[in-house]
Amino acid sequence: MRTSLNEIKLIDGHLFNQGTHEDALLFDAMLIINPGLSNQIVWQKKTHTIVQQYGRKKLKAEIEEVHHKLFNKPGHQSFRQKILSLFSKR
Repeated sequence: MRTSLNEIKLIDGHLFNQGTHEDALLFDAMLIINPGLSNQIVWQKKTHTIVQQYGRKKLKAEIEEVHHKLFNKPGHQSFRQKILSLFSKR
């Protein structure tokens, strides 16, 4: 069964505590009526986790790239010396 965009939006609202108290009650009723919905919640949580991990990994790679450029390229030697002087023992 293909999940509709409306179901995805409802599940996201539930996962991120968005919406009103009435929305939460309606969602709880939907869980009772549709037992497959709880399975969709599990998979949506896993999807959010994977996307978050991917974003962190990508950001870390970008930071490493900037670090490499700033501390290993000859054109940034004065910057490197200024930074290292801030952390040197005096």
